[in-house]
Amino acid sequence: MRLLQRSNTGEFSLTKDLVGDDTTPPYAILSHTWNEEQEVTFQDLMDGTGESKIGYDKIRFCGQQAERDGLRYFWVDTCCIDKSNYGELREALNSMFRWYQNAVKCYVYLSDVSTAKRKANNEVSGFT
Repeated sequence: MRLLQRSNTGEFSLTKDLVGDDTTPPYAILSHTWNEEQEVTFQDLMDGTGESKIGYDKIRFCGQQAERDGLRYFWVDTCCIDKSNYGELREALNSMFRWYQNAVKCYVYLSDVSTAKRKANNEVSGFT
């Protein structure tokens, strides 16, 4: 599997395949809801066509949050796995728990959850 790397200009690129590599750098991982037609895929990143998809927002979010947390690398399942490669997909599914376990940070992006209600509850209870 690969990691995403955010450049100083905010662009994203994929690392080489890290399966079997003992030198995986510290990384963040993203847990998120899916919108199947709007997810940025591995192929979208390779072709440079993913920025127009709604799913790019969560990649941008993860990259920015990782940078704030001092991490250069991050992982998003929709685009870090080449799902057209059966062997890679099988390995990814078999090692998913390990990728989550070894992440330095795990971020959650839930586009289908409203923050308006949470903010109202926080104001009522005195939290900011």
